[in-house]
Amino acid sequence: MWTDLGRAPRTIDAYARGLAAYLLICERDDVDPMTAGRLHVAAFVKDLSTRPSRRGANVVALDSGAGLANATLQQRLVPVRLFYDYLIEEGLRESNPVGRGRYTPGRTFGSHERGLVPRLVKLPWIPSEQQWLDLLDVVREESARNRVMLALAYDAALRREELCSLRTDDVDPAHRTLRIRAETTKTRRERVVPYSAPTGWCQPLDGCQGLSAVPAQRKARREYKNRVSALTL
Repeated sequence: MWTDLGRAPRTIDAYARGLAAYLLICERDDVDPMTAGRLHVAAFVKDLSTRPSRRGANVVALDSGAGLANATLQQRLVPVRLFYDYLIEEGLRESNPVGRGRYTPGRTFGSHERGLVPRLVKLPWIPSEQQWLDLLDVVREESARNRVMLALAYDAALRREELCSLRTDDVDPAHRTLRIRAETTKTRRERVVPYSAPTGWCQPLDGCQGLSAVPAQRKARREYKNRVSALTL
């Protein structure tokens, strides 16, 4: 049904794995998921919180303080909550044991009921100057395709799915813009974003590795050279 509604395949796959993990825990603990309560969901959260990370002993600290990050815990609970929402809609249950955080207005400050797992909001990680230089040293040895992908992702702040779903007709070299199609975005909103001149020079404008050059790209390069020549006269 979600496929018919246009949900992203990766989202459906992630939700399927999250619900499968919960059902395995119910089977292990001999709990009927149809009648499971908040206590059983809490046991599932504890199991997730104590699982060893796939990254092994190299991990020093995680958001959750254990094997899974806080955002991963939140994501694993979403399909469980949706599963019980479905049971409620079908009249098979009266309440959802996962629940949601709720804000209740009051006379003064109101009251806030937390969800099953508190949501942590951290500042984004910003690499240092040396870390950027190390990254560029590695990327310099990569193929032209990978260098262009990194440059476009950096310039246009593209998500992974948006970057991998780009088509040649999404690129406008004459105006140095990218069209991010709505069906590839997380918010389902189309947008047009610019990219820098150095990124434009990374693109195979004259053809490479068997790829024919795009006429619009050749025209854009000629116009750029003409402007530069006019400025230097």
